[in-house]
Amino acid sequence: MTGETDFSPARLRHARFAIAAVFCTHGAVTGSFATRIPWIQDHAQLGAGTLGVALAFPALGAALAMPLAGRINHRFGARNALRGLLALWTLSLILPSLAPNLVTLCGTLFVYGATAGMSDVAMNALGVETENRLGRSIMSSLHGMWSVGALLGSAAGTLAAHTGTDARPHHLIAALALTVAGLIAAQGVLDLRGDPDGEAPPRFALPPRSAVLIGGIGFCAVFAEGASLDWSAVYLRDVLDAGAGPAAASTTAFALTMAVARLVGDRVVDRFGPVRTVRAGGVLATAGGVLVVTASHPAAAMAGFGLIGLGIAVVVPLAFAAAGRSGPAPAQAIAGVATITYTSGLIAPSAIGAVADATSLVVSFGLVTALSCALVVGAAVLRPRTGSGPTGAANQDEPAPIRP
Repeated sequence: MTGETDFSPARLRHARFAIAAVFCTHGAVTGSFATRIPWIQDHAQLGAGTLGVALAFPALGAALAMPLAGRINHRFGARNALRGLLALWTLSLILPSLAPNLVTLCGTLFVYGATAGMSDVAMNALGVETENRLGRSIMSSLHGMWSVGALLGSAAGTLAAHTGTDARPHHLIAALALTVAGLIAAQGVLDLRGDPDGEAPPRFALPPRSAVLIGGIGFCAVFAEGASLDWSAVYLRDVLDAGAGPAAASTTAFALTMAVARLVGDRVVDRFGPVRTVRAGGVLATAGGVLVVTASHPAAAMAGFGLIGLGIAVVVPLAFAAAGRSGPAPAQAIAGVATITYTSGLIAPSAIGAVADATSLVVSFGLVTALSCALVVGAAVLRPRTGSGPTGAANQDEPAPIRP
């Protein structure tokens, strides 16, 4: 990588805070959108089935567009690419609430997902480059900041919904504010550029084999995440006869557990390395899954979902970090891993429902438990090559002192 030459400790600290603010902004868009889905459903006059069809289009748009991010990075440089893609993503928040019917909503959600996916790849690629230059793990806390942004966006959206505010002005104001915030944050990230004499990445390309293996680990974690977020409340209600309050609390507890674990996860990764961290996380998530499927009381199931969230929290950040160090084209590898994980997030809720229809929700979460166990077996694919990433444990997977 060429471009910026100032990699002093002060500059790198500033770049870390800047990319963290970018992650937070990205998450705030998601939170702002998610809380107004009921309003968008009513505005477009959709039933539950047609809404489900429409909500598949963000993942479809992301999966198709993410391979383009590497070429955009090469053409414009990491900072300019991030600024442009992040602005497109924040402004795309305006579109879904304007859609009057299913067809237009599907189209706007496709654009919404495409811009989300490309900006996601750009910011993760810069996060990995910043981590490499700092010499210590930061990807977990960056994804934790994404979760913080999602919580902030959802809090504002909940307030808007509670006061009966039309989603169109709400999303317009939120999009403009987040665009300004994103542009200011992106100005401080590292200005990295590919070799101008090098060959540009292809517009579309299959991810390298190493990225596929890493993506498989991300697939397992995101499947467990999507299943738990979308079905934990239903599980407590239908399987354990819990009331509406405890059922809803299980979902909130799961999300908060993941956010907190990601914010503190970098210290664990620096101390024990990515492979040991993911293996330990896989053990926790597997234990949580076993607790869920054997629970006879809602409190036990809630504890199980909490363990699942704790166990899988840092897996996706570490998968992106490993992909970014797996070859000469970090953005392309990250795009490959992101495509696999987005696909997992797309199919997880429906797969859980299909298995539950054929058997039961208990069997569905037996599948989640098996995929959590796969994290223990497959964690070794996250081991970086010598000299390819942060020093200490994050590079050699050996214990290293916790850094301030």
